[in-house]
Amino acid sequence: MVNTVKLYQALLRATMKLAGLRPRKIEIEPGTIMNFWAPTQSQNNTKNAVVFLHGFVGDGMMTWHLQVLALAKKYAVYVPDLLFFGSSATGDSRRTVDFQAECVAKGLLALGLQRCTVVGFSYGGMVAFKLAELQPELVESVVATCSIPAMTESMSKECLEKLGFPTWSELLLPNSVSGVKKTVGSHRLPRIPNRVFKDSLKVIFNNKKEKAELLEAFVIPDKDFTVPEYSQKVHLVCGKEDKMFSVETMMEFKEKLGTKATLECIEKASHLAIWERPFVYSKCLKRILASIYDKRSNEFCYE
Repeated sequence: MVNTVKLYQALLRATMKLAGLRPRKIEIEPGTIMNFWAPTQSQNNTKNAVVFLHGFVGDGMMTWHLQVLALAKKYAVYVPDLLFFGSSATGDSRRTVDFQAECVAKGLLALGLQRCTVVGFSYGGMVAFKLAELQPELVESVVATCSIPAMTESMSKECLEKLGFPTWSELLLPNSVSGVKKTVGSHRLPRIPNRVFKDSLKVIFNNKKEKAELLEAFVIPDKDFTVPEYSQKVHLVCGKEDKMFSVETMMEFKEKLGTKATLECIEKASHLAIWERPFVYSKCLKRILASIYDKRSNEFCYE
């Protein structure tokens, strides 16, 4: 029987190609391969570049295909799969957010990219912040969606208590259909058949050992983190009903980030705002990118 998720992925690959992107496997270092959806060389010479970094559920293509369709005509769009997602993998033992960011940077440089805006969702937002910190000459600005610069132990404990899970692995690496439903059950998504949940276990929630190691590594001691002084403009976007990173939490981080930060909230959306209200989110993203590159837009995303 055909796996519905694999069939959906085949359709998404065709969609990405129609948008002018092609998959490129980049050898970051021996034993480390990272897959990037990238524009052809003839398409990216005159456009401003936007890099999309996905979260912990799904790969780059599954997370960002609607935004790719919305933006590819105006921008040079790059969508990597982070390590152990999609077609990316490594034999290296490092599992930190820092290592993910280093690999993304090397891959982008190998593709000839010199300057970009990085858009990150959830876990991908943390990678985006780290990329901005490590490579300020590469990253012009950051758009962090439902994300914060780092997950400290105290923040991790608070988030898990609010969500009702003992560990991140139990939340993000389910082993059953009921577990998948719990992972997405609190969000405003369309009704999904049980068959899709079952098929997703085989395709989306794979590489469990390595991903569990990623989840263990992304939580850091409170004493090891202070908010960096980013040289870039930082745009925070959140769902107004997000239980993981509440509006209040995002406002606190905005204050810590200082005058270079903005915060915009999407109504009737929680942590999966990019999937719950994709068209509102895309409009919001277009306005933010216009404020970066066109220097004209000052609209907000309250809808």
